[in-house]
This record gives sequence, C-alpha cells and structure tokens, in this order.
Amino acid sequence: MTAQSVMIPWQDRPEDCNDIMWRFSENPIINRYAIPTSNSIFNSAVIPFEDGFAGVFRCDNKAVQMNIFAGFSKDGINWDINHDPIEMQAGNTDMIESDYKYDPRVTFIEDRYWITWCNGYNGPTIGIGYTFDFKEFFQCENAFLPFNRNGVLFPEKINGKYAMLSRPSDNGHTPFGDIYISYSPDMKYWGEHRCVMKVTPFEDSAWQCTKIGGGPVPIKTEEGWLLFYHGVINTCRGFRYSMGAALLDLEDPTKVLYRTKPYLLAPAEVYELTGDVPNVVFPCAALTEGDKVTVYYGAADTVVAIAFGYISEIIDFMKKNSI
Repeated sequence: MTAQSVMIPWQDRPEDCNDIMWRFSENPIINRYAIPTSNSIFNSAVIPFEDGFAGVFRCDNKAVQMNIFAGFSKDGINWDINHDPIEMQAGNTDMIESDYKYDPRVTFIEDRYWITWCNGYNGPTIGIGYTFDFKEFFQCENAFLPFNRNGVLFPEKINGKYAMLSRPSDNGHTPFGDIYISYSPDMKYWGEHRCVMKVTPFEDSAWQCTKIGGGPVPIKTEEGWLLFYHGVINTCRGFRYSMGAALLDLEDPTKVLYRTKPYLLAPAEVYELTGDVPNVVFPCAALTEGDKVTVYYGAADTVVAIAFGYISEIIDFMKKNSI
C-alpha cells in the first residue's frame, strides 16, 4: 500500500496580493456545526487517500468535550465528517485510556497512516495511533510523560528511526514552550530528546516570543525539511497565534537552517479574530503538489480554513527574512 497522489485544493494568488501566502476566498471550509453534536471543528489533519482525501478532525461537542473524528472528501474542501468519534482498538499496547483527544496530525509512513494527537492521560501527552483505511483505528503507547502537546511525526525515518517533534508543557493553558525532537526504533519507546527551536526574544520577533509548536507534518524538500509552526505572543487581549516556517537540516533536524522573522499568516479575517478563542491561526496539515502547498489551519478555535503558497517562494522568503 502506498500513499495516493491527487490534485490538491488550490486557488491562484489574487492580483492585488503581495503576501507570501494567501487565504482561500471561500474560507472557512468547515463550519463549527458541520456535524449535529459539534460546538466547533478546528485544528484538524488531512491527507491524500484513495481517489480523494481523508482526515482526522477535532470536533468539540456542545458539552465542550474534545474528541477526534474521521472524515472524507473528494476535493479537500467539501468534507463528510463521521458523526461518531473514532473508536480505538489496542495497537502495540492494551493501555489505551484517554480522557480526551484533540489537535491531531496524520502522515503516511511505510505501510500505514499514523496519527498523533494531544491525549488526556493524567494531563496532556502525545497519543499515537494508526489506521490502514480510516475505518479501523489502533492506539499505541503514549509517546511521553505528561505534560506535552503538538506531537508531529516526520513522514519518514531519519537515520533508521522514527522522529517526532513535540512541545513539553504544563497542565494549563501553557504560557511557555519550545520545540523538541525525539526518536523511536518502534513507535513505542521514545528517547534521544533534543531541543530544535526556542521562542525568540520579544525585540527580535515578537509574534513568536511566548511559545512555539510544530504544525503540519514536515515537508521534505531538496534544501531541507520545511516546517510550518505556530508562534504565540501574549498581548493585552490574551494569546495571539500566528504561523511561520522554518527549514531544518535533512540529516539532523535539530539544525535550523532558516526561520522566518516575519510571520507568514496572522489573525486578520473575521473568522480568525472572532470565535471561541479569538486571534488564532493554528496550522495542522499541509498538502503539496509540485511547488504548490495548501495549509489547513484552525481559525479562532472554531472553524477550519485553508491558505496557499509556493514552496520555493516560502524558502526564498525565509532566506531573506531569517532570524
């Protein structure tokens, strides 16, 4: 079994737009009430599957309980999300306890689709599971001790080992956080934890001075791993989440080759400024086709939106505007 190649959602850059990345004119693509029980649908992951796309979606219900749901789409824009949450079976462990699940990512490695999410086990940690068909799902051991968030797998082994980015945190609405990488020989035991990127000093790049976290699965390019990530500043109106990008060394991802000083996308549209948590752009998935990239992001912790760009332009922008 191999990952499928299909045409990604795309819209050309508007003539009057000079930004490196631009929004879909029909955003948001998934509204908060897309399934009967939902209060909000956001921070979700998608991937090419068969003749279209599959996804794992964060759907908070009207009791504001957080869980993940499978969904399918022919075009990557119009989605049919299951009305019932994913039911996990035992994978490489019988211990599949979970108080909540949220903010999933998904990638294809070798012979299956791997899912990571923030898993509730005496506090937030990184849950791992897999599926072959997005119908049956198998949960594995949690990767780390609590507290941790933003677990993002690389789409292939690095030096013979699985690799994952994460952000160690606390049990609350974390007011700090840097990006680390960890390695595993078997998707069960994780170690060799190394720091990749830290927050920036306020005077250097204020939008990412409070905390940062990995976004979509890193994209392999000839020049390095392209990582979209979120950065946070604590303002007088609370946290403000924006999106930037970094380029990591292919052989040793702890080496940051370039990192955007300006953000690529920040809250500006009504659906990003207003919602359950205002002022949030939170990237969780990216689809590529040649030089094109489409990024899926949660907006204001309420809806799902997409933005577009060219990989070569983003890398060139990083080189000219790197910290």
